[in-house]
Amino acid sequence: MSSVIGTGIEQRAAGELPRADRPAVYAIHENPDWFGPFAAAFAREGVPVVEWLLVGGSLDLTEPPPDGVFWSRFSASSHTRGHLGSKDQTRSVLSWLEAAGRRTVNGRAVLEFEVSKVAQLSALRAAGIDTPVTTAVFGTDALVPAARRFAAARPGQPFLIKHNQGGKGLGVQRFDSVAELEVHVASAAFEEPVDGVTLLQEYVPSADGSITRLEFVAGELVYAIRADTVIGGFQLCPADACAIGPDGAPIAPPGALRAPAPGEQVFSLREDVTGLPVEAIRRFLAGAGIEIAGVELIRTADGRVVVYDVNTNTNYNPVVEAVAPASGPGAIARYLGQLLAAVTPKPGRA
Repeated sequence: MSSVIGTGIEQRAAGELPRADRPAVYAIHENPDWFGPFAAAFAREGVPVVEWLLVGGSLDLTEPPPDGVFWSRFSASSHTRGHLGSKDQTRSVLSWLEAAGRRTVNGRAVLEFEVSKVAQLSALRAAGIDTPVTTAVFGTDALVPAARRFAAARPGQPFLIKHNQGGKGLGVQRFDSVAELEVHVASAAFEEPVDGVTLLQEYVPSADGSITRLEFVAGELVYAIRADTVIGGFQLCPADACAIGPDGAPIAPPGALRAPAPGEQVFSLREDVTGLPVEAIRRFLAGAGIEIAGVELIRTADGRVVVYDVNTNTNYNPVVEAVAPASGPGAIARYLGQLLAAVTPKPGRA
């Protein structure tokens, strides 16, 4: 590994690092385990890419950034991999890049959607998109009293808690009563959210035991996937790395109703998106400046279509990729390659 001069950012690239006169795509993230499919896609498209791993180091604000296109893939679950400081490091690096006029994709403003479901849900509702009824609770001491008020407004209905800064189903639990929640909060099983914010949310049952994830790149729907909540539970990250623990054994996702049968897949291609708010979501993403995202929604038995999560560091499932009409990583590599060509000086020009 080499250091970017003046920044101390860890970076990785196939072969030599780009010269100063050869701009590249810089992928900003903290989890190399997720990057393999993207590295392969950039190689196929012939687009030079360098990974900037924001896991410590320094940033010399007097140094100009290199030329290129900067794509943020920061993950809200970074703290679960021991990278507690990566959120603020990414904020700092994106601020530095944008102040220098560099082209960022899913840049500084978008980072706030990745690390806050409150930000996501507030913006979605403002755009006229249906979202789960949600109360944000600040601090653990306020959680049970807030749940009493929440449940009193919806007697007999189950509810969820989840982390505001989530990813990978962090902290998601279903409760049928406030008494159950009170026992859970007092137990060792309760997970404190990294930002101190827990969401109380209505439980929205799916009409067919699945959720839909719409994958967008540059304003275009690449494809939709179906995720089976019966065997997938609340942890519906599509990357293979999300399904395997440190010991190499499959992770049993929280909220699953049964174990999958041999060969049964959580994720599959959803070819029919009739009745889903694709255009409304497209407009929302454009308005928020989100260029790459996986948006998760539920079609309910009573006819609602409820959007509950926007993933700005989207991953792709290899089973779906094998049968999809287009490749998610391929679409990203082509798009970023086009942006790179637009900012790269042509030979013979100043």
